[in-house]
Amino acid sequence: MKKIGILTCGGDAPGLNAAIRGVVKSVKELYNMETVGFYFGFKGLIENDFTMLNNTSGYLTRGGTILKTSREKPFKDPDSRDKLAAILNTYRYHDLDALVILGGNGTLKTAYALQKELGLNVLVLPKTIDNDIYGTDISFGFSSAVDIATEAIDRIHSTATSHQRVMVVEVMGHKAGWISLMAGLASGSDIILLPEIPFSYRRIYDLIDRRVSLRKDSTIICVGEGAISLDESGLSKEELEQSRNHLSIGQRIAGSIDKFTPYDSRLTVLGYVQRGGTPNAFDRNLATILGASAAKLIDSGNFGNLVAYVNNRAIPVPLNSIAGKLKVVGLNNSYLQSARSIGVSFGD
Repeated sequence: MKKIGILTCGGDAPGLNAAIRGVVKSVKELYNMETVGFYFGFKGLIENDFTMLNNTSGYLTRGGTILKTSREKPFKDPDSRDKLAAILNTYRYHDLDALVILGGNGTLKTAYALQKELGLNVLVLPKTIDNDIYGTDISFGFSSAVDIATEAIDRIHSTATSHQRVMVVEVMGHKAGWISLMAGLASGSDIILLPEIPFSYRRIYDLIDRRVSLRKDSTIICVGEGAISLDESGLSKEELEQSRNHLSIGQRIAGSIDKFTPYDSRLTVLGYVQRGGTPNAFDRNLATILGASAAKLIDSGNFGNLVAYVNNRAIPVPLNSIAGKLKVVGLNNSYLQSARSIGVSFGD
């Protein structure tokens, strides 16, 4: 009987348990394989902290991850030699035929290194609400996060119009603006700020002025947490951190509006609420499809791949072609262009 290992790494996201369920049920039903679950990501693999996964009842709708997670990065640790030896020992102890690793960009790079340095059979399932994994059209967790952010901004609209305020809503997305773009467009935000497009504070002030002159009741600004101003775009990482004075981008924008305009602004930071709770229907189905596809790749011995979702199909994409790459919003993106065509400002 073949045996596989499975673990979840990095930040949690809606759909992790649905993906675990998809893998466990598929390898059992189709190929009579056993599944060993490792707790707390690579930390569990290092410490051989495991459980046998058989009954997946309730996994489909459950948020978070039943296997827990951590930010353990064995290749970046001073004790990496010992940790890699422990990982190899765990792999051999369980006589594993493959490791299925659920994670984002950092996890993908570690998985590729485990394949390259230790010769492990690995597959990666794309998990991140940021949707910034190169090689796949979408990652599970993203759709749920967009739904959550959109609903929150919908609710903010009503209080914004009641008080004629400028409402700044900060969403997740450190290096890629997929959540801010999609949720901002879906919620009818007036200004959408992305990490990919440096913005001008003056442009924001001017747009608010224009909306007030048109007797608009409010202005909604949806900003990704990694967005930067034109003044910040030329700064080094150290200079950027120093100039921000420990304030988030939402805090800086709301503060500047209060200071340099006559308008009243309020800030809402959605934060981890975007990662929590039950996955939506799309993420449940996507995670199940990717999990079942991973089972087929294991049976055929096709390892060293990201199980990607491209053109509505699950396909294997070699890790060596995507490790270290980031998928960001391009200036010719159809959603971005559509937003511009209906008058949404990106602050540029």
